Amino acid sequence: MPTPPRGALIIGGGIGGLAAALALHRSGWRVQVLEQAAEFTEVGAGLSIQPNALRALDALALGDQVRARAVTDAPVGTRRADGAWLIRNDVDRLTRRYGPWATLHRADLLDLLRRALPSEVLRPGIEVHRVHPDGTVEHTGGTSTADVVVGADGLHSATRRSLWPDAPAPRYAGYTTFRMITPARPVEGSVESWGQGDRFGYAPLADGRVYCYAMVTAAQDGTGGLADLRRRLAGWHNPIPALLDSVEPDAVLRHDTYELPDLNTYVADRVALLGDAAHAMTPNLGQGAGQALEDAVVLARSLEAARTGDSTIVQALRSYDRARRPRTQMIARRSRQLGAMAGQTRPPVAAARDAALRMAPASVFVRSMHPVVGWTG
Repeated sequence: MPTPPRGALIIGGGIGGLAAALALHRSGWRVQVLEQAAEFTEVGAGLSIQPNALRALDALALGDQVRARAVTDAPVGTRRADGAWLIRNDVDRLTRRYGPWATLHRADLLDLLRRALPSEVLRPGIEVHRVHPDGTVEHTGGTSTADVVVGADGLHSATRRSLWPDAPAPRYAGYTTFRMITPARPVEGSVESWGQGDRFGYAPLADGRVYCYAMVTAAQDGTGGLADLRRRLAGWHNPIPALLDSVEPDAVLRHDTYELPDLNTYVADRVALLGDAAHAMTPNLGQGAGQALEDAVVLARSLEAARTGDSTIVQALRSYDRARRPRTQMIARRSRQLGAMAGQTRPPVAAARDAALRMAPASVFVRSMHPVVGWTG
């Protein structure tokens, strides 16, 4: 008799969880996805899929569909608050070296991932209480057991709390992030602008609307919404004030920014952490979703040896940990360092930063991207 397929239980139905489910499903695993929310939806705004993440989506056979829904231009560069260029990218050179970028709505990517999975594997409205290292999961629907459990349940992961009880708590990065999508208007491409402690970025979407984000130095659990953001950035270069004026207050998402201190392993027996549950990072490099997608592809490849009998699940998960932990923690560190530089609040230091960036050759910025976006799987 043929050996029945092994079972995988995915905790969390966001981008990372659905990508892991899809990668394992296509590798022959029986998969179930437990999602706490009542339905599999995404309330986020825009999303920049960089070349490394597009290659991960190609491995999931979704890359072409993403490109069809996205604006596929590389970022134009970085400006000062007054509009002067700090970094002006050679967009064609970036694309030739690394491949295209893709900007789309987060909900579009989640929809593609969800539709690629059989509906019966998706179990919304299930809250996980506890995860055990042998693959047993206690939840509001009862108890489930699988050959492997993937904790893709985000920054405040129940999986991580269960099996990494002594791990440091997420830490506040020192700034609040705003995200929004404005009505359609022409913009020059994907641009980020830096002031003193504040940053603003915008990128066009395929339907003409504009994805915008801002990072504002602020106290943890502070208050303030769109009106405060408009006041802070009123003197910034065009089209930033006009973009902020065009958006409705209820269309703005505001979240304090957290990151996860480094874990000493992403795996425990038959359980693996993935995405933000393993390595939540600041958004400065735009790599949160991209690293979750990479995780999903590498996890499925590592577990393929266990599915075919060439390795045990524990050995396969250790291989996943060796492959992913150094890279993701390196990217988290780079993102933190970039945030410290971009969010500089002291005027003399910010002025020195700006002068150094304007003097640096364009080739330096192209090469500096390679450790992050040059991943090929």
